[in-house]
Amino acid sequence: MTIVTLKGVPISFPFEPYPIQKTYMEKVLDCLQNETHGVLESPTGTGKTLSLLCSTLAWLQLKKAQIQAQREIASRTNEDLFLKKINEQLDDATGQAYNLIRGNVLPKIIYASRTHSQLSQAMQEMKRSAYSDMKAVILGSRDQMCIHPEVEREENRNYKIMMCRLKVKTKACKFYNKVEKFKDKTLSTNTIMDIEDLVGKGKECSFCPFYMAKELKESADIVFMPYNYLLDPSIRKSLNIQLSNCVVILDEAHNVERICEDSASLQIKSSDVALALEEVTAIMKIMSDETMDFGDAPRDFTAEELCQLKEVLLNLEKEIDGIDLKRSTEGVTMEGIFLYELFEKVGIRQDNFYLFVKLINNVVQYLATMNDGPFSRKGNSLQMFEEILNVVFSINSGDCMQKIKKCYKVHIQEEEVKKKAPNNWLSKMTSSRAGGKIINYWCFSPGFGMKLLLREGLRTLILTSGTLAPLNPLISELELDVKVKLENPHIIDRDQICVKILPVGPDSEPLNSGYQNRDNMKYINSLGMSISNICLMVPDGMLIFFPSYTIMLKCQNAWQESGIWGRICKIKQIFVEPRDKNSFNAAMTEYYSNIKDPNTKGAIFMGVCRGKVSEGLDFADANGRTVLITGLPFPPLKDPRVILKRQYLDRCNAEDKQFLRGQEWYSLEASRAVNQAIGRVIRHKDDYGAILLLDNRFNSPSLRNQMSLWVRDQIKVCKGFGEIMRDLKVFFKNADAKYKAALERKSSLISPVSDVMLIEHNSMEEVVIHKRNKNDFEGNPSKKAKLHLVKPTTSSGSSENFESSTKEYFVMVKRGLDDSMFKDFKNILEEYKSDSDLKNLTASLDTLFKGKYHLKYLIPGLEPFINKKHKVEFSQYCQQNGLLDV
Repeated sequence: MTIVTLKGVPISFPFEPYPIQKTYMEKVLDCLQNETHGVLESPTGTGKTLSLLCSTLAWLQLKKAQIQAQREIASRTNEDLFLKKINEQLDDATGQAYNLIRGNVLPKIIYASRTHSQLSQAMQEMKRSAYSDMKAVILGSRDQMCIHPEVEREENRNYKIMMCRLKVKTKACKFYNKVEKFKDKTLSTNTIMDIEDLVGKGKECSFCPFYMAKELKESADIVFMPYNYLLDPSIRKSLNIQLSNCVVILDEAHNVERICEDSASLQIKSSDVALALEEVTAIMKIMSDETMDFGDAPRDFTAEELCQLKEVLLNLEKEIDGIDLKRSTEGVTMEGIFLYELFEKVGIRQDNFYLFVKLINNVVQYLATMNDGPFSRKGNSLQMFEEILNVVFSINSGDCMQKIKKCYKVHIQEEEVKKKAPNNWLSKMTSSRAGGKIINYWCFSPGFGMKLLLREGLRTLILTSGTLAPLNPLISELELDVKVKLENPHIIDRDQICVKILPVGPDSEPLNSGYQNRDNMKYINSLGMSISNICLMVPDGMLIFFPSYTIMLKCQNAWQESGIWGRICKIKQIFVEPRDKNSFNAAMTEYYSNIKDPNTKGAIFMGVCRGKVSEGLDFADANGRTVLITGLPFPPLKDPRVILKRQYLDRCNAEDKQFLRGQEWYSLEASRAVNQAIGRVIRHKDDYGAILLLDNRFNSPSLRNQMSLWVRDQIKVCKGFGEIMRDLKVFFKNADAKYKAALERKSSLISPVSDVMLIEHNSMEEVVIHKRNKNDFEGNPSKKAKLHLVKPTTSSGSSENFESSTKEYFVMVKRGLDDSMFKDFKNILEEYKSDSDLKNLTASLDTLFKGKYHLKYLIPGLEPFINKKHKVEFSQYCQQNGLLDV
């Protein structure tokens, strides 16, 4: 562990940080120390997450010590006077007094990213850092954290929430009832609690992990959460997330603009209103049927209130039906204020909307008690209506109305008629009937949502990602007052990447995936032939990204018919990105296994820009030696929302040139998605790979300027197809010679005995290693080296059997560890064999490999020696630590 002092803050880092990591950490500290906002870009693979966590937690640790010292001094000098001043300050949370309070209250760190998977990776980085003793917790959903059998079985998210709330309200959940009892014990014995830790502990102690996380966040130093929990006002309120004096970090912030817009937008369908009416009618029937007995089900509403709600819904349905679309197939667009006028006509206004919200909440909770019979599982559309009211009116205050008029539009279109509907009560209402409409209430200013966040009183906001540039338009759209900016270069050398634009295929057909070319079979076949030829030059794993699922499937079908698909599969097996989660995980596992198989020439994974493969997944080293981008993923040109967004930006640009023009935004949306996909290929400082842009439009100066900084100045345009084949061959030959051997030494790969090593047992104490040429499996051994293994001694007397079963694996471990670590490693395994304590084993492994990220791949090799009863838990441990994705 290295201590580096930056801006007066001593930071413990696993190794001597690189210059760009020091620069990044200094910028983070600038934001924290000056209580200002920052936008920081650092390419994927530069250790951004580790640098972010270490600098932030080091600053917080120092802040803790400073505040404690101040309190002790004040206490020793005049405790009564000090307390009196603090109480006076608490009565005046403005101006200088407020700043004094902030100076003496410990800030909380909120670390937000796009997905729980990305957050889990960040938490694993924290566990491996010197700050693993600081308190951390993650907020998740009931889908992930509920352990109540009845609620857990419920598939509908809204209904699950209502069931949970009802059981909590009536104290019918034994797991919730034990949260208070175990609250103090949980975080005192487990400082870093991710979702798996909380769920496991919850099942062990019978407390609710979901509500425990909400309790633990109050005393945690750092809280992890998806950033829609922060940006969506309704979620923020339901989780009671207090932002005053908080440091908020939005990692992977290239999606923040869209999330801000989406959280402030909504959609109302005629069919949803009709469903809500059906639900109200159903409950009115329940209340009028004297023969039905629902026991002690709570009912916090009257029949008159229910009639009032039905009247509102009937009037809303009538108003929506009366909207004239003027026979327009594209729909009609109105000003954002139209929605408020619509609600006012049916009796819902700013001063009374909360009464309807409360009423709907009570009605749905009542419906949640109807677990059996024909009235079960109702209330979903009413809940949807409640969410709509919250979005519309929670942001409708005096200072917001002018902004709403400027940055909101209402777009109304016909609702498509469903051809088939299930034969149940849902199908008996006017669902998707002819004449139904959809009201889209769209926000086009991400700054609107960001303003709602900033007014909560947070201390510092840091936006960071590998792909944020150009920074100024982003800052303008988010309407941030940013004092700290950074565009970091990459950590790699120039000879570690090969970036090429290929304008034509091998048949000289122009490569251009523009809309006019997508049914051009000459283009599609030329693209396929290009890929089949490039496969010959690319070792190991290859990622191919298409602009959309439609284009990918069109190419797949065409290549299968023409035989191109078969030719590619003879070189590398192809995996196609599926849309459902389970199939996706299975495909990824098979892809990684295929890469590791010495009998294959690698594999191809075909995905789409903005898809699962293009963001967040790790394709380090052999898993991703080349990325092919087959086209530009522009948003749909004729989509009404895209058209209105471009018009909005053009108006903003006319007033303020810092804003992007509509066309610039349209182009930037495509290039940012490409930059994100490109980031899959280089994952650390010793990685290398090729980036191939198979579309002649990439040669446009404007598009080239929107590429990531580390790629931009290395782009070369190929004059012909032969040039790219020649350059790829030379690049991989040189890169393999310079970097591959070093990577193999560092990684100490733990895959089964393969093409690079055959092991021959001569005796119980000696192993002879034959190193062979990778491409010569039948050749004579070129070199022999003897390695003596020390027999482990155990009280059970089983050391010979233990050593015999682990001999091959130990050879590879020995190559990766120094003598001291190797001895500790063996002792850890002997201890596990003796006590069969998996938690003790994993904790010891975490300690042994702490800060030694490049050796972590040794751990999964222990799987054959783990007790059967621990296999699943050990596999989960490896997955949580990111050890099975490489």
